[in-house]
Amino acid sequence: MFGLSAGVLVVFAIILAALALFVTEVVPVDVTALGILVTLLLVQPVTEQLTTWGLLAEPIYVLTQPGSDVSATSQGLSGFASTATITVLAMFILSAGVRRTGVIQILGSKIAAYTRDDETKQLGATIGLVSPISGFINNTAAVAILLPMVTDLAQKGKTSPSKLLMPLSFASMFGGTLTLIGTSTNILASEITGRLGRELGIASLDEFSMFEFTSLGIVVMLVGMAYLMTVGRWLTPARIKPAEDLTEEFEMADYLTEVVVREDSPIVGQTVQTALQDTDFDVDLVQLIRDEAVFLEPLGPKVIQPGDVFAVRTDRDTLVELMDVDGLDLLPEVEVTEEELEAAENEAQNLVEVVVAPGSTLVGETLASMNFRQRYDATVLAFRRGGEIIHERMEDTRLRVGDTLLIQGTADSIDRLNNNRNFIVAQEVQRPDYRQSKIPVAVGLVAAVVGLAALTPIDIATAALGGALGMILTGCLKPTEIYDSVQWDVIILLAGVIPLGIALEVTGGAALIADGIVALAPSLPPILVLGLMYVVTAVLTNVISNNASVVLMIPVAVEAATQLGANPFAFVLAVTFAASTAFMTPVGYQTNLFVYGPGGYRFTDYVRVGAPLQALLAVVTTIGIAVIWGLQPPA
Repeated sequence: MFGLSAGVLVVFAIILAALALFVTEVVPVDVTALGILVTLLLVQPVTEQLTTWGLLAEPIYVLTQPGSDVSATSQGLSGFASTATITVLAMFILSAGVRRTGVIQILGSKIAAYTRDDETKQLGATIGLVSPISGFINNTAAVAILLPMVTDLAQKGKTSPSKLLMPLSFASMFGGTLTLIGTSTNILASEITGRLGRELGIASLDEFSMFEFTSLGIVVMLVGMAYLMTVGRWLTPARIKPAEDLTEEFEMADYLTEVVVREDSPIVGQTVQTALQDTDFDVDLVQLIRDEAVFLEPLGPKVIQPGDVFAVRTDRDTLVELMDVDGLDLLPEVEVTEEELEAAENEAQNLVEVVVAPGSTLVGETLASMNFRQRYDATVLAFRRGGEIIHERMEDTRLRVGDTLLIQGTADSIDRLNNNRNFIVAQEVQRPDYRQSKIPVAVGLVAAVVGLAALTPIDIATAALGGALGMILTGCLKPTEIYDSVQWDVIILLAGVIPLGIALEVTGGAALIADGIVALAPSLPPILVLGLMYVVTAVLTNVISNNASVVLMIPVAVEAATQLGANPFAFVLAVTFAASTAFMTPVGYQTNLFVYGPGGYRFTDYVRVGAPLQALLAVVTTIGIAVIWGLQPPA
């Protein structure tokens, strides 16, 4: 059809379907990746059977050439055995080992003491800390670790967290370009490049070394930092105003109040759980005050007595109906503040913002379907989704990645949430179990991994696995903690999309796309085609997964460079850097989603701040590659 082989048409159809699913997120991206993998594996055996029945002229091959010694199944499942997948898995474990020592929190407290209420210092310290750290532990993990510190930094310094959190995400991406292990994108790009070099016989294409592109990464980081401190600072909006406490930040004044149970109340003698089950009102009983004692969750078993005072979350109209039906009186001139809500446990922190993390198993669930209150002994007082705050009918709101929940619970409940990989607690929580004595060991293990991969013949996958094992053997991590430390959605995503790149190359699809790109720019010099490759990858990455865009674009970049007679390694680097720096949408990169809710951002804020930065780095990266590596193929 249209001069295209059946294999190419099938692969293009799979890519279009995958792009649609990645953009709309009808299902999670890792499920989409798994669907890609299963579809690719089924093409050959299904078409072989259809050929046997006489319904097709010949089988369709997408993962191997006909007669190849390598089976389609082994090619399809190669993503699970890929050095990129294994390395990323090991890096998650290494990052968790560093996090458990509390070393980042110690650095954060020292920075807070230095910056105080100076926004310029706060911004400089935020991007100055996260960028270099992101070069040596996964940048997604770096943002997850530093987000609570930066949020506290903003609150203590009376600065809008919006002014710091987007720069935190962007700066982590700069840092990810410093080394091979800075981001999963780099590791995946390295593996694909080495495979293509071997298959196509291109000697200049090999796996990246640890500091292969550090020189360019430093340039990108410095230019990016300068932008964030100047133009970016001016463009970044203060969506969340500096607030004295979280109830003010979440605009809870009209939704929190206190009521007292009358002697003749029909709910006297009932348990709290029964009283709530029997009502259709949108209301939460947040805390109970009885004889000067304050009680938090679990409130369900408490038997309601006359004179009990409840702090309740509801709207004004519902409150009026509730008071009439349940025999409650409003306590006059009472303002329920953060201080009031934290009076239960001798000033222990029990009111926090919690972000739904990427890869959370709770995405798509509602508070009701997951039985949140009973499961976590905590109450959700409000949602923030981007710039929108939701106060009513929250039980039926389906959770999305990046949603920020205002939660009240006991100190134990908050600690459990802090240990739960489904959430990121956006304030610093005092943890007694930081293994500070292991700081030198954990930092030493990361340094050893970097050193071994950079200075010895040991490959990065082996070094990273050795480092992960070292984290367990030295007690930086407990054996049971390693499974929770891995973002399994990323692992499944990598394993699922890697075969798509293989299919694109095997069927000739990559060559066809490259033909189109080269045909569009026949009179353009190679440096402009290189820049075009960066822009196309950047735009693609801003709407789908960064790892998926690398899988799709690196084979195309190599083919385009070959047809132009240019340096294929230069084109590979353009794709790699573009996929590692997606600034224009909250869905383009995981770290952007991390800060979307806590920063109160709108979708357009990423375009406003990120588009000029993306354009600036397109120029800087393209020129940097041309100057450092050259555009002519090596002799």
